[in-house]
Amino acid sequence: MTVEERDSGPGTDVLIRKVDGHLAALRAGLNGPELELAERLADCLRELVIATAHSSAADRGLVRAAVHYFVLRRESRGKLIPVRSLAAAQRVVNKAVRQLGRPDLLVEARRERPSREAVTTTPARRV
Repeated sequence: MTVEERDSGPGTDVLIRKVDGHLAALRAGLNGPELELAERLADCLRELVIATAHSSAADRGLVRAAVHYFVLRRESRGKLIPVRSLAAAQRVVNKAVRQLGRPDLLVEARRERPSREAVTTTPARRV
C-alpha cells in the first residue's frame, strides 16, 4: 500500500517511518497469518496517522500511542517482561480505531479455513 502525504503534520512522516521500519523487521521473522496480521495493522496505522494529521492533540496522541505499542513490541527477557503479541497490538489499534470513530479500519483476525476433518455433516434426523 502506498501512503499519500497530504500536507501532513510534523510527526506524521516519523510515525509512518516507524511503522514501515518495524514491519520490515517483522517480515524477516514472520510468515503466514502472523505476517498478514502485522501488515494489516501497519496499513491501518498508516491510515490513522494520515487521517489524524490535522486533528486534535488528543486524537493524534491516541494514534501515536497505538503506533508505539505496535512498534515497541518487547522481546521476552525472562519472566518479568512478557512478549507483547500481535494480538495485543491488534486490540490496542482496534480500541483507537473505535475511539476515533473509524470502524471501517478495524483489523479483524482472519479465520483459517476449517480442515476437512473438522467439518462434519450430520444427516437430518427424522422425528
